[in-house]
Amino acid sequence: MGLTIAYIIIAVYSLALILIFFYSLAQLNLLVNYLSNKKQNDEAPKFNLLDPREIPHVTIQLPVYNEEYVMERLLENISEIEYPKSKLEIQVLDDSTDDTVIDTAKRIEALQEAGLDIKHICRTNRQGFKAGALKEGLEIAKGEFIAIFDADFLPERDWLKKTVPYFKDSEIGVVQTRWGHINRDYSTLTRIQAFALDAHFTLEQVGRNSKGHFINFNGTAGIWRKECILDAGNWEGDTLTEDLDLSYRAQLKNWKFKYLEDVETPAELPVVMSAARSQQFRWNKGGAENFRKTVLSVVKSKNIDFKTKFHGVMHLLNSSMFLCVFIVALLSIPMLYIKNTYGHLAWVFEVTSFFIVSTIILFFCYWYTYKSIQGSGFDKFIDYIKLFFTFFSVALGLSLHNSIAVMEGHLGKRSEFVRTPKFNINNLTDSWKGNRYLATKLSPNMIIEFALMLYFLFGMYSAVPLNDYGLFPFHLMLFLGFGFVFFKSLTAKA
Repeated sequence: MGLTIAYIIIAVYSLALILIFFYSLAQLNLLVNYLSNKKQNDEAPKFNLLDPREIPHVTIQLPVYNEEYVMERLLENISEIEYPKSKLEIQVLDDSTDDTVIDTAKRIEALQEAGLDIKHICRTNRQGFKAGALKEGLEIAKGEFIAIFDADFLPERDWLKKTVPYFKDSEIGVVQTRWGHINRDYSTLTRIQAFALDAHFTLEQVGRNSKGHFINFNGTAGIWRKECILDAGNWEGDTLTEDLDLSYRAQLKNWKFKYLEDVETPAELPVVMSAARSQQFRWNKGGAENFRKTVLSVVKSKNIDFKTKFHGVMHLLNSSMFLCVFIVALLSIPMLYIKNTYGHLAWVFEVTSFFIVSTIILFFCYWYTYKSIQGSGFDKFIDYIKLFFTFFSVALGLSLHNSIAVMEGHLGKRSEFVRTPKFNINNLTDSWKGNRYLATKLSPNMIIEFALMLYFLFGMYSAVPLNDYGLFPFHLMLFLGFGFVFFKSLTAKA
């Protein structure tokens, strides 16, 4: 390896590590915000829903697409929402292309006969995908406020009573609730997804919202002021995360968002790797697309302070951290050989401490979010340690897949909105096998993921002849992570 190439590798490796370090510092600041918020009392003005004059009209939108397994559960759940029937409208925005449309129509007809104001809205095309469906429904929505639930979400009966009152403050444009997980303990895959989402819905959402920084409506389990949607420019389908896009446009126009950590809205997590992969791809590519679309507006904005801009930029760069992590992982083995070939460059490995410090920061940040939901104590801490390193390994294993999504987003490559298949999995005895919406093709990236598993096995082996075990734990996690993702993708076939 030439010295020039060695310097290039060192430069790229160091830059990626420094970006990861900045991300971890942002997370640490959010933890400080989160902990300080716990000591504050919420004295926000609220509608008195016991006074009929203060009860606003609400429209619930249910965007669905080929939801054979969860449609009955969804409609049954939503029909039991407690709110005056004269003030409640439900829109089933059905973009389905299979025979579920017929069954859905029958169920909706039965609910109409029972006195529910529920409409079945079917489009002749899927233009704009979910954003297009929401926009079309909004045109005829009766409600001043628009609650949105994806097909796998099961809000509690009193959900509207807990969220609608906060709109008494005329500056509030969105009220977002925390996602729960009805199948958290189904498998290792669901446990680590729940772990990651819990961190977002506690540390990040509360940490940003408590200090007035930008947060995002999470696509579901939240409620919008109709006026806010229209003022921000309405739904747009030019990114794969239309929720993040509209959230930033609304907050740039000075609308406030209210996040309710204590209101949990249960939902189903993907139980097979192919479903998790498609969801991860959409979220990460959409994040990069929104960075490309929005970051300059955030930086140039004159009505937000520097700290809000910093957190906004880091928020929009969240998915890009996978690219940084993948670069660090890929270059870690060449770096091992550079260190042992060019003795005078050994000092460069001090930069590696950035990654260790970043990992320690994230470890402590995520512990606080974990114990806020799962509880504390020695046994819980031991469980947390195992879960954290399992999560960390699998996140590393998904870094190639998510990096491709991020690069496509930054480069402006357009792709179709691929929905996450739902399974109606509620407990350990339920099976996902036979689900007709599962992807039938294996991802071509799996071949590369298998090769990377072998590559990091070589990295572990390299520690022996070089007598340098500093990166051995990192390479072990990479080996296990890529192995987990590869074999789970290979075996999870209907």
